[in-house]
Amino acid sequence: MDQKLTLRQKQSLFARLICELIPHIFDQGYEVTLGDAWAKSGHCKNSNHYIRLAIDLNLFKDGKYLTDTESHKPFGEYWESLHPLCAWGGRFSQPDGNHYSLKHNGRA
Repeated sequence: MDQKLTLRQKQSLFARLICELIPHIFDQGYEVTLGDAWAKSGHCKNSNHYIRLAIDLNLFKDGKYLTDTESHKPFGEYWESLHPLCAWGGRFSQPDGNHYSLKHNGRA
């Protein structure tokens, strides 16, 4: 499936799916603010942030900023359930729980 969509098509898919994830988070009693949705630097080489296929979401519960990967786990699992290309940073070898992305050319 990865090879059937162009980068531009994936960018549109990513935007649509993020629009499903964010209300889901709010519906569970959490809040989010947007982190890096597009970056020119500051991430690992070949980051999907550079091609508009990744976003970092800042998660809050009762006004407290939650920085641990475990707090993002239910939302990461929900994200992964939305589409086969969805990847959650909590599964990375160095977990990055607030990272939500679409796979492209073998990268997440």
